[in-house]
Order: sequence, then C-alpha cells, then structure tokens
Amino acid sequence: MEYSTLQGKLIMPEYGRNVQHMVEYALTIDDKQTRQRCVETIMNTMTNLFPYLKDEAQRHKMYDHLAIMSDFKLDIDYPYERPQPEELKYHPDPIPYSDRPIKMRQYGRVVELMIAAAIDEKDEQKKKDLIVRIANRMKRNYLLWNKDHVERDSIVEDLERLSGGQLSCDFPEFYIAKRKVLLGIKDDSQQQPQKKKNQKKNNR
Repeated sequence: MEYSTLQGKLIMPEYGRNVQHMVEYALTIDDKQTRQRCVETIMNTMTNLFPYLKDEAQRHKMYDHLAIMSDFKLDIDYPYERPQPEELKYHPDPIPYSDRPIKMRQYGRVVELMIAAAIDEKDEQKKKDLIVRIANRMKRNYLLWNKDHVERDSIVEDLERLSGGQLSCDFPEFYIAKRKVLLGIKDDSQQQPQKKKNQKKNNR
C-alpha cells in the first residue's frame, strides 16, 4: 500500500489524488485527439465532483485549473484563452494601513473616525444624533473589550477627551442604553414566570 504522503504534493487538493493522476496520464498520451478525449473525460469527472461548476463562467475556471494541474504542459485545444504561468506570479498591491496609533484601544479606530465626522457635522441635530450613536458604540466596544461594568460618566469623559473638547454630551436628548440592550442579552426575568407556568403544566 502506497501512502498519499509518499505520492508527492497535490497541486489542487480540492480535486483529489485521482484527478491529479488522470491529468498526469493525459500528459503521457502522444496522440492529440486521444489526449483531447481524455481531457474531456477529466472535465466530466471534475464537474461531477463540483456540479455547480457546470455554467460557462465556472467551466472556464475548470480549464484554468486543468492547466495548473498539468504545470501548463498539457497540449490540447482549449475552448478559452489558455492561461499563462506568469498570471499566477501576479501579486496585488498591498492595502495601505494606517500606522497612526489608536488613542484608546478599547474603543477602536472606527470610533475615532465617527468622532471626526461628528466634529465636521454642521447640522446641530445631526451632530447630537451622532454623539448619541458614538457614546453607545463606545460603551458597547468597551464591554466587548472588558466585560466589567462601565460608568456612564466615564464614557462621557472619554468622548469629550477623544474629541479634544469639541463634542459635548450636555443636551436633553443624550442617553446611553443599558448593557443588556447593547450586547443583545435577553432579559431572563421576563421569561421566568412563563417557565414556571410550563413546569406546572408538565407536572399535572
């Protein structure tokens, strides 16, 4: 018995060892017509493994995968443009990432961006709405970072500090929701009577 680990690395593991062997066998066929028929059989096998690849766009991908598994050495009449090895060497440009330190990591960078947007907001009512949203987001983020209770005054002070004193929570509409609301925790106290009622029914 020959172990799979001794048979070399699978180029595309999702298709399995048998499909890889079929591709390797196709490379040994000298007659091009016979090789073409062999490839059609391989394509049918690949389609049976992944039925959702039957549409035209996905079938194009399968031919690309076939070329990759053959190390681009399979000489057949491709129904699509033949992929080139150079295409696999392409590396996308790195995504720029801000290296500016986060002032208070428990709240995250998104909160800082929200505060900057609120500072720039000219409409006073929209600014107040943003402040309420930010404060509640800050409390939620804090609770996710640290499960302990956080005081309302701490959130207010941190918001004003992060905004450089440009945002104030001193207006009647300002509020911060309770911990259970922000974290989506169900109130078991309302369910308890119903549970007891059901237990009584079951005991009858």
